[in-house]
Amino acid sequence: MSEPTSPLQGQSYEGFAQIREIGPLGMITLRCDLSLKTLATMLKSLGLTVPAPRQLVQNNERTVGWMSHDELLLILPYSEVSDALITIRKALAKIHFLAEDVSDARAVFRVEGDLAVQVLAKLCPVDMQSLAQNELRRTRLAQVAAAFWVDQTGYTVVSFRSVAGYVMGLLKNAAQPGSEI
Repeated sequence: MSEPTSPLQGQSYEGFAQIREIGPLGMITLRCDLSLKTLATMLKSLGLTVPAPRQLVQNNERTVGWMSHDELLLILPYSEVSDALITIRKALAKIHFLAEDVSDARAVFRVEGDLAVQVLAKLCPVDMQSLAQNELRRTRLAQVAAAFWVDQTGYTVVSFRSVAGYVMGLLKNAAQPGSEI
């Protein structure tokens, strides 16, 4: 089996904020009725709970994020995806659900620094000042779909792998020294 690679091989940029591609991360998209007890029980076996709308629940290296009324995004170490899919499929076998490995279809970036918020504020139609820690936002970054969340050290941005170069270019341009808001 070949080793996973990130689309931009860990590119980084140092502007008024630090931009770096971080991948690969394990990601599973899970669609089902989020109110089902079966789902809550399965997530508990992974050390997680069903998040509230637009929130993340984290437990060590595992995270689950609310993507929509019937969709969650599980984020975990890349090496754990296969086992997690087996667990999910066994636990949810009696209900209608979809669980797929989307790890290799995504690119993941970190935006960090004291002015990191300005980078995303330039690119997303989101009130960045009202964004709470561990709040997950699904939006667009200029012309492409993206999701991001904030934590103690900055922002994690997820996009489709096919537009990774475009997203890195957007982030770098928005972080150019001298373009601070």
